[in-house]
Amino acid sequence: MKHELEYIGKKIVDKNEELAQKLETNVDEDYTKSLNDAGMPFSDRTEFRAELLYYLGEALYIDAEEITPKVEDWAKRVSDFTIQYGVRLSDALRAVSFYRRVIWEAFTRELEQRQFAAITMLDVSKRIDPLLDKVCAIIGNMYEQRNDHLMKIAYSALEELSVPVVPISEGIAAVPIVGEIDTHRAQLITEIVLKEGTNLELEYVILDISGVPMIDTMVSDQIFQILKALSLIGVEAIITGIRPEVAQTIGNLGLDYKGVTTRANLQQALTQLGFKRIENSN
Repeated sequence: MKHELEYIGKKIVDKNEELAQKLETNVDEDYTKSLNDAGMPFSDRTEFRAELLYYLGEALYIDAEEITPKVEDWAKRVSDFTIQYGVRLSDALRAVSFYRRVIWEAFTRELEQRQFAAITMLDVSKRIDPLLDKVCAIIGNMYEQRNDHLMKIAYSALEELSVPVVPISEGIAAVPIVGEIDTHRAQLITEIVLKEGTNLELEYVILDISGVPMIDTMVSDQIFQILKALSLIGVEAIITGIRPEVAQTIGNLGLDYKGVTTRANLQQALTQLGFKRIENSN
């Protein structure tokens, strides 16, 4: 049996490029069309396929410990390649199954002529299938990492949009905060406001917290940390939008807002900073 495995393996190695060409005809037309539409060069994908077939052939007569790292490296490289061309995960995984088919078809005639025992092909599967399963696992993991990366980028962009710094006049900007404030978001608010405070050369920042649903000890502490950070770069903060029920909660919790400039709403804060309505004389 060992001799038969070596025979099959070396035949796969010798004909790996030919088998790679046949693999192109084995995959369904929709899949091939999607690759062509994405601009994936035929020569590149055929080269990748021939390389894996070469390793699968070697696996039949070379120790698995030597072949497995090569297959793992191939799977990572082909994942980057397919991701680059926008190939869907389902298509990338489905394509792996065609390697089994093209190998079986290559030896069907010899199997029918009983040139080697049927159990030999079973042993071929036992050696090749785990490698193809590993390829599928690595491709799935690489796609998942890519999706996680894109999600983090999108989430980060959304987070930044959730903390708008709105310039009102020279040296003055308003920051409307909507939603809950936790440690992570407080840090984000601080980073964005400090960056924009420096870029816009702000003297005053109006933090409007009318959209913050609840203020407890933790949230209050986060707000104070933001104010402290602003003061370190010479920016004076004014808090607006403390709703009556929130003010009552602050009082019940004994939270100390002494020394913090607060106003009922944005209009009052702007009035304090010298803004006034100019009547049209016409």
